[in-house]
Amino acid sequence: MSESSFPVSDQEADDGSLSALLRRSPPANIAAEQALLGAILTNNKAYERVSDFLEPEHFAEKINGRVYEAISRRIERGQLADPVTMRAEFEHSGILDAAGGPSYLAKLLTAMVGIVNAGDYGRVIHDNWVRRQLIDIGETVVNNAYGGRPDLDGNDQIVASEEALFKLATERGQEGGFVSFGKALAGAISVAEKAFHRTGDVVGLTSGLRDLDKRTGGLHPSDLIILAGRPAMGKTALATKIAFSAAKALLRDAEDRNEKLRGSVAVFSLEMSSEQLATRILSSEAEVSGEKIRRGDIGQKEFDKFVRASRELQRLPLYIDDTPAISLSAMRTRCRRLARTQGLSLVVVDYLQLMRPAIGTKPDSRVLEISMITQGLKAIAKELSVPVIALSQLSRQVESREDKRPMLSDLRESGSIEQDADAVMFVYRDEYYLQQRMPKDSAYDSNEKFQLATEEWQRKMALVHNKAELILEKQRHGPTGTVQLYFEGEFTRFGDLDIIHD
Repeated sequence: MSESSFPVSDQEADDGSLSALLRRSPPANIAAEQALLGAILTNNKAYERVSDFLEPEHFAEKINGRVYEAISRRIERGQLADPVTMRAEFEHSGILDAAGGPSYLAKLLTAMVGIVNAGDYGRVIHDNWVRRQLIDIGETVVNNAYGGRPDLDGNDQIVASEEALFKLATERGQEGGFVSFGKALAGAISVAEKAFHRTGDVVGLTSGLRDLDKRTGGLHPSDLIILAGRPAMGKTALATKIAFSAAKALLRDAEDRNEKLRGSVAVFSLEMSSEQLATRILSSEAEVSGEKIRRGDIGQKEFDKFVRASRELQRLPLYIDDTPAISLSAMRTRCRRLARTQGLSLVVVDYLQLMRPAIGTKPDSRVLEISMITQGLKAIAKELSVPVIALSQLSRQVESREDKRPMLSDLRESGSIEQDADAVMFVYRDEYYLQQRMPKDSAYDSNEKFQLATEEWQRKMALVHNKAELILEKQRHGPTGTVQLYFEGEFTRFGDLDIIHD
């Protein structure tokens, strides 16, 4: 029996396939590269057909990439790039030495088929580059899985792989470009028409707060909204109120139209667990103190209200992710997945200083890290066309001032936050600070002075009791100012403040 007639095992077959796979050359089309360079050297107008997406590193043959870079540099300076003008530069730089010297120029001109095909050649070159990048990413994934990055566990490796693919998807060439003013105008008219036919002052998604909606027109797609405040001011309670109100509005709108629900609210709670956040919403809706719920100090009547409210809330399109220290890339992936499966209308992040930048990035400073996070959140808002509300801490310098109302400069690592945000809002409660200044009898040399001070303190407390301010410090598309809100500490909930009754 000849050697070739012996049966081949599955293992040997697999080894052969793998060996053949490893021997394959990476995708490339050198003929297309040479034809494109020849076309540009013959007529520089060919460069205009590829310059918006093709870069020197996209060429498989390094010499061709360097030739393209030299030609691009000359054309961008407004100078002619042809075999005569480029010859001296190539001879001086030695770019063509490895390819046989100036004779390589003649080869490029011979390869040229016509400038009409320049755009097609460019896309072929670019597509091959994308495929080579995918191969590199695949090799990295395999190597990391075999233990190449012991600092990354399995989940981190998945996130890193998704981040690499996303980066490739977004950086593989800008697919946008100019939009005619007529087309942009048609889009603007469409938005205005929807606003005209919609009742009330809300054009975007409602925040559930009447006076805020009047000032902002609701929550608008692609906007990054920063909601900031010092600890105990009620940032999470206010963000929860907005998320809950938006989810209720989405459900109600679908029911009114008798349509399938296509929209949801995503809450990334980096500080509180999903159970704690759900308890807070239930406490607010059932009007049962959250503190009593945690202690189990509730009667049958309160428990029934609690259960009844929970049944009503179960249908809400509200999704909570309580992953601590979630990375920007993981958040982006989960938002995309929710948008694809349920539809996405609003993203709330509590809070951005607890986030991590994209996997694989190592910023040099905390300020740069926060800048990367805010830019990433704005990118999510634009990509998915949803408003993103990100909560933020304020620096302690607020406490050193007599008037403790926040300002833009109080934002921790403020430069990038203020710059990237479309709107910045501060939540402030005078009652919290006044409560800390309650007179103590030991500070007064007579009981009469202590009584007078106590009465004055009680008068001031009565003026600010259950009141909060939402200071709209920045708004790209509308006015700034202060919105007065009602705050009920027992249920940690915000509402509209009715100063003038009908």
